Amino acid sequence: MKTATMMCKTAFILLVFIATTSNALMNQQTYIVHMNKAKIAASDQSQGDSKEWYESVLNSITELSAEEESESTSPELIYVYKTAISCFAAKLSTKQLVSLKRLNGFISATPDEMLALHTTRSPEFLGLEPGKGLWGDSNLESDVIIGVVDSGIWPEHVSFLDEGMSPVPSRWKGACEEGTKFTQSNCNKKLIGARAFFQGYEAAAGRINETEDYRSARDAEGHGTHTASTAAGNLVQNASIFGLAKGEAGGVRYTSRIAAYKACWSRGCVSSDILAAIDQAILDGVDVLSLSLGGSAKPYHSDNIAIGAFQAIKKGVFVSCSGGNSGPTASTVSNTAPWIMTVAASSLDRSFSTSVRLGDGQTFEGSSLYVGKATKQLPLAYGRTAGDTAAVFCLDGSLKRKLVKGKIVVCQRGINSRTKKGEQVKLAGGAGMLLLNTDNYGEELFADAHILPATALGALAGNAIKMYLNSTETPTASIIFKGTVYGKPAPAMAAFSSRGPNEVGPDIIKPDVTAPGMNILAAWPPLTSPSRLKSDKRSVLFNVASGTSMSCPHVSGIAALLKSVHKDWSPAAIKSALMTTAYVLDSNHREIADNAFSNSAIATPFAFGSGHVDPEKASDPGLIYDITPEDYQDYLCSLNYSASEIALFSGDGFTCPQQSTMQPGDLNYPSFAVNFKRNSKSNIVTLTRTVTHVGVPNVTYVVQGNEPNGVAVMVEPKVLTFEKPGQKLSYKITFTEKKGTTPQDSSFGFIDWAYLNTYHVRSSIAVTWT
Repeated sequence: MKTATMMCKTAFILLVFIATTSNALMNQQTYIVHMNKAKIAASDQSQGDSKEWYESVLNSITELSAEEESESTSPELIYVYKTAISCFAAKLSTKQLVSLKRLNGFISATPDEMLALHTTRSPEFLGLEPGKGLWGDSNLESDVIIGVVDSGIWPEHVSFLDEGMSPVPSRWKGACEEGTKFTQSNCNKKLIGARAFFQGYEAAAGRINETEDYRSARDAEGHGTHTASTAAGNLVQNASIFGLAKGEAGGVRYTSRIAAYKACWSRGCVSSDILAAIDQAILDGVDVLSLSLGGSAKPYHSDNIAIGAFQAIKKGVFVSCSGGNSGPTASTVSNTAPWIMTVAASSLDRSFSTSVRLGDGQTFEGSSLYVGKATKQLPLAYGRTAGDTAAVFCLDGSLKRKLVKGKIVVCQRGINSRTKKGEQVKLAGGAGMLLLNTDNYGEELFADAHILPATALGALAGNAIKMYLNSTETPTASIIFKGTVYGKPAPAMAAFSSRGPNEVGPDIIKPDVTAPGMNILAAWPPLTSPSRLKSDKRSVLFNVASGTSMSCPHVSGIAALLKSVHKDWSPAAIKSALMTTAYVLDSNHREIADNAFSNSAIATPFAFGSGHVDPEKASDPGLIYDITPEDYQDYLCSLNYSASEIALFSGDGFTCPQQSTMQPGDLNYPSFAVNFKRNSKSNIVTLTRTVTHVGVPNVTYVVQGNEPNGVAVMVEPKVLTFEKPGQKLSYKITFTEKKGTTPQDSSFGFIDWAYLNTYHVRSSIAVTWT
């Protein structure tokens, strides 16, 4: 019974207590409720039966509400979380919520919320080679199960066939749930589990429209199929989209089993469904969880993904999450809990190039998946010369046929989707489209499957084109489509990739790493058009998509590879290996650029964390910064969380250490976020770290590095000598603001524990003045 406080013992169940009228339902809201079961005496004393236990809780709510005033509705239980946490989701009225809070054992009630969904070249770009290293036969033969919480999966896709695969591992406890156009026969030895979670969504948005989506694990959106295949899709020869990006497509850990957990629907992903999916995945027996979704950052005790992920890492499950697509604005990164691997997005060395030539001879490079013939030199239309005031953005109905017919229309990014703008141009009779970035979008170039000749252009080109439009009464342009081009300097940070600093935990740098997330080719449902437009009747088996949603499954696949090599490593150890071996130079040996800016600005750890992942180096990192679940709990204590807030993670029985000297920055994290007070006359911060030797015996590491501007860094000791693997040694690192330093927003550096040229264990430093 000790573990029952935090962990329930079987899969979640759905219970509906009573039918209610539509008016009554409007007065109810779904809450995720955390209780301390040890403090609650169930009326029938049957604590071992979770159904009866939670029924008694809600019965008590009904009784308390009825004592004060008649209540027309009863609470409606949506989920009981049986594996991950001691909580349930229920629809409650305001009065019922008040009654719930009066019960002994109540901890918290969080309103349910709607969150959002946030590769032929990728493995090669990551340095993975067939038959070698992490892609060696012996490593790929071991069973690793990747759970993907997303919009579902298209099970018949060639990326998910099971030819030549061994039987499903006996440890697997999952299931293949039947639903709309999905049967048990859709699962196989590759796709070993598929479930759908929609109770929370339907409570918030009404019953799923089965003419638009599948009330099952089948994917109608494309996102989940894309991410699942990126992490673990089979090797597929001659994969491409319209002949572009042609080559062998495959997931990063292409021999892994896949378990699909559909928790995202046409209007988004509800947190109660996501939590239920995490809960079930832990019980089913996944090794890695990949979640390319999220909302705004919030305190960990209010973040249901953070709460569910903590229970996963306690069971040894590695959790990778997308960092969000709200960049380049500062402090927009989400999924920031330190036990989550938070992934940023950057580019590959591949582009889908176009060339735009203006009537005055200027030329600009763009990007597009359109594969038709080049356009002729055609008149340009923009803004008032194309339609009404909304024509700048090519919004629905804003373009006038008499103004744009036969012309190339200039559209500015923003408000509606990029391909939707092209649809509006085509509907109005336009012959092509130039899609311009504003300064906010920088130089990132999305490759989209446009339904007419169209290309994306960066902010520099966009500004020049707008100047040209104002300089002549007869502006013209042409577009040439060059196809797939390799050799572009990479990686470069995507402008959309959400940025630090981490507002929730300022003592932790987030994101943690970056990975390929720009213009990624992966599997796609054949009934979902590549442009996602209903008017587009084209069908493809592979599509190009961009986002931290695409970078996250790359890291999930790498984690699965590392689990094969190091079966005894904790999730924190895998995370450390990926962070300390990440690189910060591009293919031209220059510092990674940030495409959010037009002046070739250098990216910082607030954009890429520790750098770009390097799978092969991560498999042999030399040293790791390990963190136990108990360490994370002590960290929560250092944040001054209340006992009830910490109980959401630890369960009953845990109390914060008395007279602890731990500060949040002392968490044994593989990077350093240092916070100085802007008005202080003496800014000094000393932190402690412990490293575990996982390399060859009898080695001596010497620290080196680069100090942030205005900050002195002292490490003691400066030399660490290890005799055998598994040995742990600690060091202290002190950051001191140098005299005469003018406080700035942030300053960056790093330390590197080096053993000859064999190992470099690098940790990013970010100093922020607040």
